[in-house]
Amino acid sequence: MRDVRAVAISDTHAPRRWKSVPPRVAEHLCGADVILHAGDVCTASVLDELAEYAPVHAVLGNNDGPDVAAWGAPERLELDLDGLAVAMVHDSGQARGRTARMRRWFPTADLVIFGHSHIPLDETADGIRIFNPGSPTDRRRQPHGTLGLLDIHEGRLTEAKIIPVT
Repeated sequence: MRDVRAVAISDTHAPRRWKSVPPRVAEHLCGADVILHAGDVCTASVLDELAEYAPVHAVLGNNDGPDVAAWGAPERLELDLDGLAVAMVHDSGQARGRTARMRRWFPTADLVIFGHSHIPLDETADGIRIFNPGSPTDRRRQPHGTLGLLDIHEGRLTEAKIIPVT
């Protein structure tokens, strides 16, 4: 097995917030083996643009329309990244009880990537790690727009970082 570098991104909200890949985001996409978009893409052209950098897996957000679904984004997704069981969903529900809920929704997942709140989060509890990369383009009440970098080696998440890009 080889190492996998995944870029986690969410809530790009194109075209209102995302006109094209921002330069600071592109810097991280250039080294990616896979891109994981946790929803609220808003236009499927963003996924096509991201796919120019690396293979893309995406889930539907509450602001995504039929074109994003037609691109191939389901409401929930489970995949294997170099032996690491990864699940994705846009809205993980309220903060209270979130890790237990993610364990129920995805009983075999090692890591769940989600979005919706635009609030970066990396938390482990209830036997599961949950990760929200925040939004690179709509930081809301956060100091910076962000994305996530995940390094996977032989089925283990060896590093997870939330990186400011604004």
